[in-house]
Amino acid sequence: MNPIRAKTTHIPKPSVITKPFWDAAKQEKLVIQYDPDSRCYQWWPRAVSVKTGKANLEWKEVSGNGTLYSYTVTHVPAAGFEDKGPYLVGLVELDEGVRIISNLSGVTEANVKIGMPLRVTWEKLTDDINLFSFEPRNMP
Repeated sequence: MNPIRAKTTHIPKPSVITKPFWDAAKQEKLVIQYDPDSRCYQWWPRAVSVKTGKANLEWKEVSGNGTLYSYTVTHVPAAGFEDKGPYLVGLVELDEGVRIISNLSGVTEANVKIGMPLRVTWEKLTDDINLFSFEPRNMP
C-alpha cells in the first residue's frame, strides 16, 4: 500500500502555531510541542500547554518510532482522499510517550496489529509540504 496522497486542493496550510511543525517536516523531521514545566509532550499543536496553560512551549525533535495503540478503517474518506478508501488511520504512541493520529502505510486491514512497532515515513506533496504517516518497522 502506498502512502495516502492528498489532492493538491487539500494540501495542509501552516498556521502561525503549526509553522514550526511543517518547517521541520519539510526536512523529514518529526517535531512535537514540549512543555518544559510539566516535562510532557503534547499533540496536536496548540498555543498553550494543556498541562499548565502557559505559552512557553518548545518544539522538540522526536525519534519517529512508536507502537500502534489503536486504529480504524476509514470507509468514508475525508475530503481529498476519496480515491484512497478504505484506508487505515492509527493512534500511534511514540517512544516519547505522546500519542499522535496518523495515516498508516505499508499495512492492510488483514495484517495490522495493535502493538506493532511503527516508524514515521514522509511523502512530498509540494516543494514546501511533506506529509507524515507511519509504517511498520522491524524489531531490533
